[in-house]
Amino acid sequence: MSDAQIWLAIAGLAGITVVARGFFMLSDRPWPLPEWLRELLKVAPLAALVAVIAPEVLMSQGELITTWRDPRWPAVLAATAYFFWQRSILGTILVGMAVLLGLRLGLGW
Repeated sequence: MSDAQIWLAIAGLAGITVVARGFFMLSDRPWPLPEWLRELLKVAPLAALVAVIAPEVLMSQGELITTWRDPRWPAVLAATAYFFWQRSILGTILVGMAVLLGLRLGLGW
């Protein structure tokens, strides 16, 4: 790409970002959201989190994990069990990482 094309792309992306983020500030009155959309927006963060984490847990190098000797499986199971026991996000992350690092460094998985 030439310098002009790069600057044009940056300006275009900046313009789209400003329009997208400022679009809701154009009106003086609030926009009513349908009830079904409000319900969907409640689960959107969870759906995004699953979309990011699931490939990391289930795949390696673009292929499904076929062995149980992968440290991610026990780490996910331990973290999930801890979350349902204590309902602590920070504790869930710490338990999952502790199991993952323990298996990787301790057992060489």
